[in-house]
Amino acid sequence: MDINNLTITCGSNSFQEAGINKNDKTIDYTTSQNLTYSDILSIAKGLNVISEFFDVNAVVTVAENKLCAVSLGRTLYETLHSVIDTNPVEFTNAIVIASAEVESNFTKMLRDTNKIVAPKFTQNAKEMLDKQNICYVTINTPLKDYKKYISNEVQVTPLGTLSQTPNTAELSADKFKIVSKTKPTAEQIEDAVFAWKIAKHANSRAIVIAKDLKTTAISQGLQEASVEFALNYSCENSKDAILASDMPLNIHDINAAAQGRIGLIIQPEASPDVINLADKYNIVMITTGFTNILL
Repeated sequence: MDINNLTITCGSNSFQEAGINKNDKTIDYTTSQNLTYSDILSIAKGLNVISEFFDVNAVVTVAENKLCAVSLGRTLYETLHSVIDTNPVEFTNAIVIASAEVESNFTKMLRDTNKIVAPKFTQNAKEMLDKQNICYVTINTPLKDYKKYISNEVQVTPLGTLSQTPNTAELSADKFKIVSKTKPTAEQIEDAVFAWKIAKHANSRAIVIAKDLKTTAISQGLQEASVEFALNYSCENSKDAILASDMPLNIHDINAAAQGRIGLIIQPEASPDVINLADKYNIVMITTGFTNILL
């Protein structure tokens, strides 16, 4: 069914009614089953991320409008394996967003509690998904054009209706600075940009740990101990990994990162004390010059 015939089955809670209306910023898509209010929000979140990597094999998982894992890979099949491996618990009920055509071998790894979103599905993949009763959503609008459809963010409150332009921030050469004595490798910079793009779309205060173009932990929405939470989840995978933060880190955070053997930190800005401590631990530090706060 297309957007014109789509019925939202319920709101955030089963007792809340909800609806959806097409507008001039609505992308072209079809779905095999009706979606919930939360499904739409989660799919939009995943598409926001996947649009950053539309020209490579990328897989994003989202649950209840929260990023779970992101990975890039040589094939879509390998990339899904990587995503499951980094966050198997939340994958169980996650919506899976893929950047390329989904084939039948990909669908074999899904459960009936998943939903899958992609630009295209092979006929065999559709037949398998129908047999498993798994909802699949086809995005007909090219992913390379997706960002053109992102509208202003609007929040209706009793104090008034708030509106702001979407976050279209990109890393720029004039603000991107290596402030540590230790310099990054080409691979570290590639991972740093990848991790920063994930942190951009995660709920603040976001900490993303990544290595080899896949996330090993995403901490978001915590007021404190975000770094420790991410490092504990990443466990041994934090060794020589990238830590991206959407807010400036403090001395305690750097000490925690050193204990987790983080190789590079990318953050908005850094005080001299923080930079000196990073140098003490031979941690590469990059500053972006601006924050990315997503409430």
